[in-house]
Amino acid sequence: MSQRTYFYCRVSTIEQTTENQVQAFKDKGYVIDPAFVVEETVSGAVCAMERKGFRAMVEHKLMKGDTLVVLKLDRLGRDNIDVQQTIKLLSDKGVNVHSLDLPTRDLTTSEGKLMLRMFTAFAEFERDRIRERTIEGQARARAQGKTIGRPSKATPEKVAKLRSEGLSIAKTAEALGVSVSTVKRLQAVHKGTQ
Repeated sequence: MSQRTYFYCRVSTIEQTTENQVQAFKDKGYVIDPAFVVEETVSGAVCAMERKGFRAMVEHKLMKGDTLVVLKLDRLGRDNIDVQQTIKLLSDKGVNVHSLDLPTRDLTTSEGKLMLRMFTAFAEFERDRIRERTIEGQARARAQGKTIGRPSKATPEKVAKLRSEGLSIAKTAEALGVSVSTVKRLQAVHKGTQ
């Protein structure tokens, strides 16, 4: 079983450097081997597994028994939900996760697992609140007469216009980016309203 320690450092802009993060690891007593430092410049708004360097580290470097150290928990994800999913992914892989901004650095200890359970509760609460806000927003939009969802690519009127210009059903479907059956259905709707 591997027992290597990897360090993940992320900054948001090219003007920033990861030197402070590496120094913080050293200040906490970690011995740093530059070969085990993964540095990346990417926005914190990007999910952890969508970050090129982070994904490569998880998929090709980290093995069971390894430890991943981050300066702050937010390096592991875009939001609470993403952080939770990332920690679960790493834990399932047998990787220990250390975050220096937590009272309990090692998330694999009893205290760390308790904190993860609390994060799970917060993540569930966050998901529920997002769902509630979405439903409330949709209800408000409907009450204002707005259509919910993606705007329709094709309408009976658009189909009728293209067909009157001499386009075949197949060419109309291609022009609108919809299927032939959708064009036929919308054409029938347009004829039914005349």
